[in-house]
Amino acid sequence: MKIQQSDINDSNPELCALICERIAASPQQRITFAEYMDLSLYHPQHGYYNSDRQSIGKQGDFITSSHWGADFAEVLAEQFVEMWELLGKPHPFTVVEMGAGRGTFAENVLQYLQRQYPDLFHILEYIIIEVSPVLQAEQRQRLAEIKFIKWCNWEEIVNNSIVGCFFSNELVDALPVHQIILEEGQVREIYVTAEIQKSLQEEINFIEGVGEVSTPKIAEYLDFVGIDLSANVYGDGYRSEVNLAALDWMSTVAQKLQRGYLLTIDYGYPAHRYYNPRRREGTLQCYYRHRYHSNPYINVGRQDLTAHVNFTALERQGKLCGLDTVGFTQQALFLMALGLGDRIASLSTNDAEVLDVATFLQRREALHQLIDPMGLGGFGVLVQCKGLKEEEKGRILKGLMVPD
Repeated sequence: MKIQQSDINDSNPELCALICERIAASPQQRITFAEYMDLSLYHPQHGYYNSDRQSIGKQGDFITSSHWGADFAEVLAEQFVEMWELLGKPHPFTVVEMGAGRGTFAENVLQYLQRQYPDLFHILEYIIIEVSPVLQAEQRQRLAEIKFIKWCNWEEIVNNSIVGCFFSNELVDALPVHQIILEEGQVREIYVTAEIQKSLQEEINFIEGVGEVSTPKIAEYLDFVGIDLSANVYGDGYRSEVNLAALDWMSTVAQKLQRGYLLTIDYGYPAHRYYNPRRREGTLQCYYRHRYHSNPYINVGRQDLTAHVNFTALERQGKLCGLDTVGFTQQALFLMALGLGDRIASLSTNDAEVLDVATFLQRREALHQLIDPMGLGGFGVLVQCKGLKEEEKGRILKGLMVPD
C-alpha cells in the first residue's frame, strides 16, 4: 500500500523522520509493521501515547468505558471486593491497573470503596503501571490526594509478590502487532519502507512491502492457537495480525502475581473467530478524532492504532505461565451480573423524578452504552487466577454468573 502525500495532513514530521531513519539503518531498509506501530504509539518523545496531542474521552480520538461516568468503575469495584473476600481478606490487597488512561477509573473506584467499603479501602494498595509520561502526569495530578497509590514500572514489582488483582481495560489491543499476509499459500510478513520525495520540502511516504517472516515465533503462535492458514478456506491476499507482545505481557503479569486474579477487558475474539476466512483484511483499526479508518500511514503519531485481541492466545499463554482460566464472558453480561441492571432499573423509576430531562437522558445513555452489544457491551472479559485453593476456585465470581 503506497500512501500519497496529499492524504497525509496531520502527521508528526519529527516522528516521520525518526521512523525513516530507523528504516534506513535497518539491514534491508525495512522494518516490521510491529516496529512501525511501536514507534508510532510509544516513541518516548513523539509517539501517540507520549504526546500531549493524544486524546482520550468524549472530545478526543476514542472513548473507553470509564468516560461514560462512574458506573463502570463502581460495579467493577464490587468485583474487587468479592475477590478480596474470596482470598480471605488479605492485608494488603493490591489492585494493579495497567494502562490507567487519565486516571478516571482509579479515581472512581477509590472514591466508591471509600464510601461503601471502608474496611477494604483502608488496607488497599493501588499500583498503576503507565508507560506514557504525559498520562502519568495527569494521573498524578488527579489522584494527588490519595497517598497509597504508587506508580511503578514492571522492574520495580518483585516477582511473585502481588496478592490481589491485575486489571486492564483496552490495553492489549494497543500492543504492537506483526501483520501477516498469504501469498501462494505461504505466510509472509508485511514490512514498512519509506520513500522521500523532493519538492519544496522533503515529503516522506511510507510504503508496504512483503517478505519472509521476521521470526519463527509467528508460525509458532499460529500453531499455538490452533490456526492453519494453509487450509484451502484461506485465499491469497488474506491478511491478519499476530500479537507476540501480548504473550510477553501475559508472562510478565504471571511472574508478578503470587495469589489472586488477572481481569482483562478488551475487544476481540477467540482464535477461530479472529482468523475467520471472511475477515480477509484483519482487525487493525486507526482512530482519529472519533473516526476510524484502516490507513496506519497517515496522521503518524497523532492517531491511535489498535488490533483486536486474540483471547485464545491469552488463555493458553496464561495456562503455560501458571494462570487458570476462571471464566470468559461479554462486558454487558459481566456488568449486569455485578449490578448495572439494578442501576438502570433504579434510574428508570427514581431518578426521572428528581433529575431534569437532559441529565436523566444523558445518564440513561451512559448506562446503556456500557452494555450495547454492538459497542462496549460486546467487549470480552477474561478472568484468570493463580495460587487459589481448590475450594476458592470452585466459587463462581459474581461477575461471571448468568444474570436472572
